[in-house]
Amino acid sequence: MDLGIQVEPQFGFKFEDVLAIAHDGEAAGFTRLWLSDHLFLGPDSAQTDCLEAWTLLAALAVQTRRIRIGPMVTAQSYRNPALLAKIAAGVDVMSGGRLDFGIGAGWKEIEYRAYGYDFPDAPTRVTQMAETLEICTRMWKEDRATYHGKHYRIDGALCSPKPLQRPLPIWIGGSKPRVMRTAAKFAHAFNLNVSASSPAEFPDRMRDLDEACRAVKREPKTLLRSTFLIACVGKTRAEADARLDVLAARAKMDRTSFVGSRPGLVRGIADEARATLAAYAAKGIAHANIMFQPFGTERDQIAALAPIATTL
Repeated sequence: MDLGIQVEPQFGFKFEDVLAIAHDGEAAGFTRLWLSDHLFLGPDSAQTDCLEAWTLLAALAVQTRRIRIGPMVTAQSYRNPALLAKIAAGVDVMSGGRLDFGIGAGWKEIEYRAYGYDFPDAPTRVTQMAETLEICTRMWKEDRATYHGKHYRIDGALCSPKPLQRPLPIWIGGSKPRVMRTAAKFAHAFNLNVSASSPAEFPDRMRDLDEACRAVKREPKTLLRSTFLIACVGKTRAEADARLDVLAARAKMDRTSFVGSRPGLVRGIADEARATLAAYAAKGIAHANIMFQPFGTERDQIAALAPIATTL
């Protein structure tokens, strides 16, 4: 298993913060830096910065050297699919071939409404995601790509430069069977969301992924499995517990109750975190996408996990 870092720009991160997290993760041996793709946090967030994901990825592409970068996940609805294909190809080129193209069906209705996007039902959004992938993959391979779908179409669309990576790795995130079937058709990897990463849900979701692969006659082992985990760790147990108490207080719970309500939480010192992560690795997880909490402690927590980041 290797480790990635999830950053949520809508929580107010400055560019300098994200870049410092990327550099620390790169030095510590984390393999990937992931960004969520949101436009703002909530209706009362007018003064909370939210850097747009793909412009942020473009900046990171030229200011990092080894760590892979990508959206976990980009909302297919927010950009015309052909434009998205062009953007992703450019970021891959600028990064020297370090982009992982994460994509999802989109879910945050308040953003859709605020920005004037249609917000169709979930099955329609999944169909739109599949059509977006048809367009992107064709544009990344063909000189002139044409595709006519139910929702999106292109006619002789050009994409030059092409991505450096052939093929460009596609990651799909979610938990629902139809999203998994789309991943089985198009993706290099599938990232289970937070709820699907809980120990109680995990075995069923792994079986669902196997079944999705078999439905399209794909060997299940060829679809890399990734999981989204929350971490609250420290270099010392006292430091880790202090952070845990902050999270518990925000949830209006005591520490014991908070930990009991979050059985998949990666917590404690490095050796304790290693044991939690190793249990996921033993079940077939090849990549853990870690969101450190409380927000603002990412760099300290990356340093706490540095001793195990390359040894799982």
